[in-house]
Amino acid sequence: MALDRALVGRSYPPSAVYEVGRAKIAEFATAVGDPSPLYRDAEAARAAGHPDVIAPPTFAIVVSLEAAMVVLDDPDVAIDYGRVVHGEQRFAHHRPIRAGDRLIATTTIDAARTVAGNDLLTARVDLATEDGEAVCTATSMLVARA
Repeated sequence: MALDRALVGRSYPPSAVYEVGRAKIAEFATAVGDPSPLYRDAEAARAAGHPDVIAPPTFAIVVSLEAAMVVLDDPDVAIDYGRVVHGEQRFAHHRPIRAGDRLIATTTIDAARTVAGNDLLTARVDLATEDGEAVCTATSMLVARA
């Protein structure tokens, strides 16, 4: 069944606040094999001009993936999750994510189309601080295979 193009532009309520912690940043950096002291040592991060440790660029997936799940839980999005593969992931950083950030994620459906029987759904998650400062835009495309 083809995705309903009327879904494009649908936004969902903001997520609960996600507080970025130093330990989570360090764990993520270890998991992706990045030894940079900017992810573990506050003094090294301050020497590089940051107020605290920063997160690796792909850390945004920790917050954005959970926020994007609201799309799959939407009964109007007729997509068979059993046939889904992750087609694409992009991050546009407005500034580094850093320890102490209190992030809110807002998810929007950017595209819904069918190509050769495959449903392609693109969702954008805008990460911002509680005060509204833009931090990162994460865009992902899911492909539900025919």
